[in-house]
Order: sequence, then C-alpha cells, then structure tokens
Amino acid sequence: MTEKSMDLGGVVVATALAFKEDASAPAGLAVDYDRFGEHVDFLMSNGCRGVGPNGSLGEYSSLTDEERRQVIKVAVDAVDGRGIVIAGVHGVGSHQARQWAEYAREDGADGALLLPPIVYRANEREILAHYEEVAKAGLPIMAYNNPYDTKVDLVPSLVAKIAQIPEVVAIKEFSGDVRRVYEIKELCDIDIIAGADDVLFELMINGAVGWFAGYPNAFPREAVELYDLLAAGRWKEAKSLYEQLVAVFRWDSKTEFVQAIKLSMDICGNSYGGPTRPPRGPLSDEQRAQVTADTERALAAIRARAAVLA
Repeated sequence: MTEKSMDLGGVVVATALAFKEDASAPAGLAVDYDRFGEHVDFLMSNGCRGVGPNGSLGEYSSLTDEERRQVIKVAVDAVDGRGIVIAGVHGVGSHQARQWAEYAREDGADGALLLPPIVYRANEREILAHYEEVAKAGLPIMAYNNPYDTKVDLVPSLVAKIAQIPEVVAIKEFSGDVRRVYEIKELCDIDIIAGADDVLFELMINGAVGWFAGYPNAFPREAVELYDLLAAGRWKEAKSLYEQLVAVFRWDSKTEFVQAIKLSMDICGNSYGGPTRPPRGPLSDEQRAQVTADTERALAAIRARAAVLA
C-alpha cells in the first residue's frame, strides 16, 4: 500500500513542452527533448519544488505513446533528484490511465496527476472505480478537478470519497471556487493544491498547501517568492507581488492557456515556448497583443520592484 503522504509544499510546474520543425513528425512538429530538459533544469534551478509533465499544458493528448513516455524519462533525468516529478497519467478509461501510471512509476516519477475519465461524463460510481483502478499502479495520486475540460466536477463530497483511497494524497483544485478549500478540509484529510494561477492568493489564504502551476513556466523565480510569502503568512507582501502578476496569470484559466504561456515564455526570454501542436493553433492577433501587453506589464513591475528592493 502506498504511504498516504507526499511533500507537495512549493511550486510544482505543469511543464510546457517544446517542439521543433520536422516534416516526418506529427503535424510537422517533433518533441524537442533537449530544450524540454533544459527547461526543466531552469525551473529546478530557480527553486521550484518539482515538475508535472504530460498535463494539458504539456499537450499530452497530441503526443504519440512513445513521445509521452519519453517526456517523463527526460523530466526525471533533468530534475535529477532535486525535487519531485508528478506525471500526468490521464486516459479515456482506467485501463489506459493505469498503464500510464505504471510506466511513470517504472520511469522514476514520484507521483501521478489524474483526471476523471476524459471525453466521457462519468458518474460518481465510475469516477471512484477509475481512481481505485489507477491506484493499483502503486504511485501516490493527485486527483485533478477540472470541470471545464472533463465536464465532471469533483465536488467536495466526492473528493471526500476519493480521499478514502490510500494512494490519493492530494486534490488539484481548478474549479475557481475558493470556498471549496474549507468544505474539503471539513470533510476529509487531503492536501489541497491550488490549480488555477489567478486564484492562488485566495486558495492559499484559505488553506491550500501547494501550487500546481502554469505561469511559473515563464516566471519561476517570482512564483517561488510568491509561494514562500504566502506559505509564511506574509499576506501583505504576497498581495503586492500577486497584484503585479495576476493579470497575466488569468491566461492560465482561458482556453488558449497553452499558447499564452508559451508566448509569455518567449517574451521573458529565459526558456523556449514555441509553437503548439494541433488541435491547438496560434493565438489570434488580438490575443497575441493582449498576452504580450500583460506579460510586458508584469515584467516591468517585477523590474521596478527589484530596483526598489536592491
């Protein structure tokens, strides 16, 4: 039986995945494993707790099986024992998700991030069976509530039932309803992880203990500082920094979040974002202009803050 504990305090980054042009690859884009490994190293060097490859931000659904497994291996190698790797193991059914969890365990991941069955609006009984089956792979599981993508809402009462599975150690809460932290805490003992960047402050002040994050792909140093301030209860200082970032963080909750975060990475210039694979296409001109403006405004505020603190 998996021990029901895992240190999730800190910033675990749902990693974006780099692609490079290759006419022989799907959609003419091959996974750039070298750049991906460099990006993971960059995140860990900036104080992140770990990485979460093969999530939605990592475009797992557009990868071949071989690519998807290799991404985990590269992430584990790049982290190199400095933190944790929580692999996305999402699947249409539990038989697929369990297989991905078994691969992740074999390849050195420390835990699994698991949505309910994707592309099917499962009922409560089916959701519980899904988590029970994937738990047999033997990895600690962070359940993932994303009712926008899956059309399944892991409401607090259902989270409490899922939490009875020994391997389920945490819930990534992405509903945007910050009141749920209190409800979940009242019903069960499970780590609540902030899953949407633009409600991080509110979720942490209510009792979330970690951050499974998107925008720290572009702003890892500032994200770690923000998390540390929140974890220490230094709310006033945290609020000041959060207000400088929250406008760009809102893109994490939009349909085009992958494209937006990759563009912000390119604008920040510390790590490569690049293109997305279909079905995700490029941002519209209007969206691109807004992401650029939001990112540059955040960068300007960060520089001004650094100058004051220097």
